[in-house]
Formats: sequence, structure tokens, C-alpha cells
Amino acid sequence: MPTDRNTYPIEIAGIYRQLPLFEVQPGLRIAVLNILGDTELVQACAAALAKKLDGVDYDVLVTAEAKSIPVAHALSVETQKPYVVLRKVYRPYMGETIRAETLSITTGQPQSLYLDEKDHPLLDGKRAVLLDDVVSTGSTLHGMQQVVEKANARVVAEVAILTEGEQARWAHVLALGHLPLFTD
Repeated sequence: MPTDRNTYPIEIAGIYRQLPLFEVQPGLRIAVLNILGDTELVQACAAALAKKLDGVDYDVLVTAEAKSIPVAHALSVETQKPYVVLRKVYRPYMGETIRAETLSITTGQPQSLYLDEKDHPLLDGKRAVLLDDVVSTGSTLHGMQQVVEKANARVVAEVAILTEGEQARWAHVLALGHLPLFTD
């Protein structure tokens, strides 16, 4: 049963959405972007991010599961570059993984990022673009960067659909928009 929830109106890549506000800490709410199942928004974001990456010399896209996977896939199709998904849970079929730890604002818990053994050749010696749906604290980007570097690759750009919080902190991230934090 839906509740009455405050929302934040935003235009992303020409598409309008009302993002629901959720409390993640006492007195702190964030506007939650959930692109899962939103094909219209995913496709528009992929096209816009591809334009942002025009002129960046890179070999592979890297993202962390799960919400940014659809845009990674669509951006891969748009740019004809492969993509790698860093997993948050180790499974035996992943073989010898490369791992880094991160802390997400949406979960509030430490998480690990794992590079599957099968994906290591896609990164070894390559130039990587890190992709996230929303950059909030930078922890996921930092964890992805650690994995990429351990895999003998180099990060050449960071892209996101949105950044959040202190806007100047994310000036280097190629993003389609910015979200404020909501404090009581």
C-alpha cells in the first residue's frame, strides 16, 4: 500500500521524474533514483552519457551492481564498449576474484566489490570508465577504483547519472545532474 511521500522533481536527459525522498539517517533525507525497469530513462541517460564521454579514450566501462547495471548495458550498446559489473557478493563460480571494500549511503553497511575471474582480462592493462547511478559519498567510486587498479587497469573518467550532496566535490564526475541533500 503506497504512502504519501514527498518527492523531488527533476529532469534528467530530457526526461521528467518525481524522485521519492527517503530518510537514510535521522534528519537526513535523499531523493532516490531507481532506474530499474525505467527503460525510457535508462535509454535517455545512456545516450546523454555517451555524449559526455565523446573524446574520452577508454576501453571498458566498469560499474557496481545493482541499480546502475541497466545504464551500463545501454551505454555499452550505445558506445560499442564492453562493460564489467563488480559484484557485491562472492559466489564460488566467480573463481579467483579481486576485491575492495566500500560503504554505501543507501545501505549504511560495509560492502565488498568483487571482480569476477572471467572479467579480469577485460581490465588488464586497459583504460576504464567508472559508472555509477548516483555518486553520494564517493565510496562506491573509490571501491571500484581500487578493484580497477588491482586488476592492472587505469581509471580515465568517472561518470554518473547524478551526483548528490556537495556539488563542488564532484566537479570531476561527468554527470547529467545533481541532487541536493534534504535536512530537517
